[in-house]
Amino acid sequence: METHKAYILRCLELAQMGTFAALPNPSVGAVIVYKNRIIGEGYTQAYGGAHAEVGAIGSVKNPEWFKDSTLYVSLEPCSHYGKTPPCADLIIQMQIPRVVIGTIDPFAQVCGRGIAKLKAAGIEVITGVLEAECRHSNRRFFVFHQKKRPYIILKWAESVDGFIAPAQREQTQPVWLTHAYSRQLVHKWRSEETAFLVGAQTVIDDNPSLTTRDWYGKDPVRIYIDRDGSIPATSTVKDGTVKTICITANSNLVSSENHHYEVVNFAQSLPEQICCVLYRHQLCSLVVEGGAQTLQSFIDAELWDEARVFKSELPLKQGTPKPTIRYDNATVTTLLDNQLWLIHP
Repeated sequence: METHKAYILRCLELAQMGTFAALPNPSVGAVIVYKNRIIGEGYTQAYGGAHAEVGAIGSVKNPEWFKDSTLYVSLEPCSHYGKTPPCADLIIQMQIPRVVIGTIDPFAQVCGRGIAKLKAAGIEVITGVLEAECRHSNRRFFVFHQKKRPYIILKWAESVDGFIAPAQREQTQPVWLTHAYSRQLVHKWRSEETAFLVGAQTVIDDNPSLTTRDWYGKDPVRIYIDRDGSIPATSTVKDGTVKTICITANSNLVSSENHHYEVVNFAQSLPEQICCVLYRHQLCSLVVEGGAQTLQSFIDAELWDEARVFKSELPLKQGTPKPTIRYDNATVTTLLDNQLWLIHP
């Protein structure tokens, strides 16, 4: 079992190389071992590209080795035709006699079927090796398919005296409590997640773009709340350069190719309805960036998986209080740059 764990750990290392490019698919790592030696490795390519098993099998120099090899993979091999053919079929074709799997795929079209197909072909299958670690590696994918909502990250910066915004502003732009490196890190996060959300007041006060200007990578889908549809057309979130979804109660607004209006009932739980909208748009992760009311609504609804908090040394003396979040049951990690990360229990 320890040998199996060592190779699944290597699978997890490989999986990290494709995590964000693979979204909304899971990122998987695969290793092929022949006579206690790794002869092939692979990880999931960008969405629509080759899966980990395909890359690992393609990297093996001598096909004769397959018949005496073991394939290690962090997630159950797929058994259906999606954007690529079934990996289970390729494993059977290569006559690999043993497959060790970290965790079962939660996706309904795979869930257990890949394993069943391999076993029906006479392949020995071992499952549940470092299962918790493998599930965590693809936590966005698991939450999306098991809870039918995106994986939700809350993000804010707070002053040393507990405020996230000043009482008064001189102009429409963000008030920075952090430095340039922290802001660049946030842009990196934008490139790694599928959607970023802000409330109406944040759009009015800060006029954010929610793009990855300070980091190389794709822009997330922009989500903003505008109950009455009164946010000015000159706001950056309405510039049409990035796919954008407006959560509104105004049914008279007309969507365009890159700007979509989604009508919800503001008398009911807004976070739950937003999750339903994003699930329908196949967005598997969401960062809630502000403001305080929007953040608090997700906290109160218990709809969050992580909270990433920048704790500034600057005082504001008065202003918008930081969100109230319970730390007692959460896993708390302190990182560099005065970041506090909370993992929802």
